[in-house]
Amino acid sequence: MWTEEDNKLKKSFTFKDFREAFAFMTEVSETVNEMDHHPFWTNTYNKVSFELNTHSEGDIVTEKDQKLAAAIDQIFEKRK
Repeated sequence: MWTEEDNKLKKSFTFKDFREAFAFMTEVSETVNEMDHHPFWTNTYNKVSFELNTHSEGDIVTEKDQKLAAAIDQIFEKRK
C-alpha cells in the first residue's frame, strides 16, 4: 500500500533477486516516459523504493502521482 508522508507517496517493492528488481525498473521506466512524470526511486539489490510528488505543483502529491502509483502497482502485479 502506498503511504503519503512529507508530501510524497511512498512505497517499496521486494523481489527475488537483483535481476527481477532491475527488470521491474526497466518496465516501469517505459511507463514513466510515456506519462512524462519521473519518480525519485532507489534500488538496493532486490528492493525498489519510490517517492512520488509533482515538482511543478510545488512538490505536492497530485493526480499525476496517483496515476503513476496505480500504473506501478499494475506492473508489479503483472510480474508476480
